[in-house]
Amino acid sequence: MTTALLAELPALPLHEAGKYVAAAYVVLFAMVLVYVAIMAIRQSKLERDLAELLAREQRLAKGAGAAPATDASSERESTPA
Repeated sequence: MTTALLAELPALPLHEAGKYVAAAYVVLFAMVLVYVAIMAIRQSKLERDLAELLAREQRLAKGAGAAPATDASSERESTPA
């Protein structure tokens, strides 16, 4: 009985639904903006870590007589994540 009644009536009259649709878009936009900001922060941290690793590799290569570092696993285990 109630499902038949709900099927016939619209959820909201169309002249009132506009503000809720606009609010939903604002919330969605805010969530996407927060997501993009989090990804930008993570990317900058990864770029910083990569630059640090490249600098460390160059220091090791210079210290070993320009030979590339082959045993990087021992360094990776000693550094905290």
